[in-house]
Amino acid sequence: MDFVVLPSLFLTVALLGGLRISAESRTFIFIAPPLITLLLATLSMLLFVRGDLLRFHQWVGSDLSPLTNVAHIWMFITIFFGSAQAFNSVLPERGLFHWLFSFFFLWTLWNNQFSSFDTRRLLRSLTILFGTAFILKYIFLASLYSPESGWFNRMAGTLLQGLTLSSHDTSTFATVSGYIAFFTLALYVAGLILLAFAVNGETPIITHTLIDEYRQLPAADRQAVREAILRDPSAPSH
Repeated sequence: MDFVVLPSLFLTVALLGGLRISAESRTFIFIAPPLITLLLATLSMLLFVRGDLLRFHQWVGSDLSPLTNVAHIWMFITIFFGSAQAFNSVLPERGLFHWLFSFFFLWTLWNNQFSSFDTRRLLRSLTILFGTAFILKYIFLASLYSPESGWFNRMAGTLLQGLTLSSHDTSTFATVSGYIAFFTLALYVAGLILLAFAVNGETPIITHTLIDEYRQLPAADRQAVREAILRDPSAPSH
């Protein structure tokens, strides 16, 4: 189940993260992920390892079947490119705002590398990070450059355009592009939450396996195991 649902979710994010709709011709526009998004995705994967969302040493190894190794590697690939496209969906396409947003992501993810993380805190931090970037790009900046906004917003947008020496590409995209980005981020966060449930669900399975193996032992061996567990480590050995 996890080998099908999770890669499908992240693959959908990878396909939708670069999709935009032209405001004039209403045609599909695909924006390739910039190189900075690959760096951000790499930092995100390191955070997933530290937050115990990804377990490379347990999911890929010689003790597992080749099909299981391939399925896990495929899931890692889809998570990586899904992460890159999630960043691509909320990054302004060019200009100074593109680099400001990139620096914002890079600085946050780099600082998080040195913070203590558990799974819940990691998911909450990423949700806030993407939510903030989405609001800034598709609500704040889009309203400034929208031709239907008031004169004050248009004047502020023109001023910002002059300061940044570039036009803001959000104005060339239809409003539905924001809905696509919102759906993409929702799928991405949902995939991470399902991944967290899948990882946490492995512990009870391991526990039940140990109990079943213990019950299959002969009575003398079970007695020896109980004595070894209850033995005082400070007691002298004979």
